[in-house]
Amino acid sequence: MVQIQNSMDEAKKQADPQAQRDAAVKDVLGRIKHKFIIMSGKGGVGKTSTSVNLSLALSNLGHKVGIMDVDLHGPDVPRMLGLSGMLELSPERKLKPMPFSENLSAVSIESLTPTKDDAIIWRGPVKYSAIQQFIGDVDWGALDFLLIDAPPGTGDEPLTVAQTIPDAKAIIVTTPQEVSLADVRKSINFCKVVKMEIFGLIENMSGFACPHCQAVIDLFGSGGGEKTAVAAGIPFLGKIPFDSEMVACGDAGVSYQQKHSDSPVSQAFTDVAQKMAGLL
Repeated sequence: MVQIQNSMDEAKKQADPQAQRDAAVKDVLGRIKHKFIIMSGKGGVGKTSTSVNLSLALSNLGHKVGIMDVDLHGPDVPRMLGLSGMLELSPERKLKPMPFSENLSAVSIESLTPTKDDAIIWRGPVKYSAIQQFIGDVDWGALDFLLIDAPPGTGDEPLTVAQTIPDAKAIIVTTPQEVSLADVRKSINFCKVVKMEIFGLIENMSGFACPHCQAVIDLFGSGGGEKTAVAAGIPFLGKIPFDSEMVACGDAGVSYQQKHSDSPVSQAFTDVAQKMAGLL
């Protein structure tokens, strides 16, 4: 009787595409040790550059890392990593992440569209399906870390990640200025509502060292991110200084950390990556 019931359950699962997708997602996530969603309350705070550079820092430490770009309307991860072309299929008919190095690979909607400047005009249900496919239909393999670059705000994409990956942890990115901090507090409340653990907060663009006199200029203020983290009772992961070379490297698709390995910015990302690696 039990065998008959199991056969019926299996037949029902095969007839239900969503059940098949859920099973595929569960199988893929089971081979990934730690998942992080990189969030921001507003745009323009350097969330994608933070996602990319944390991925690079973790991979430089010897960890197997995947970066999943779910910023469906503004996918910039491939350009920042200097990746081009379309994703290929594995013999098992799964999408193969695009390799950046031996330890780092990426998946983005931009790598699935023939024309990179095409607008993605999707509503919520389609976004939900696409993000699930980015997980279940991709041959990620065994990873130490999966970093998910989400669009700013608390809309469909971060909500889908929270529902699909219940053990994902959030890293929230802000600049020191008050308008960003006001929005980041909404991201903190979002995580509390969906019961997502907050790994910590990063204060980006925190001080600019003049290349001529080395005096530090607080372009967007200073210390606001740390104060917000303390007030919210969440870990403060550190400050990332502003460096115009970061912009140049991102535009050129060149690894900033390879080109400027001894810079304060590279060291700051390595410090955060080591805190993440402490989970292993």
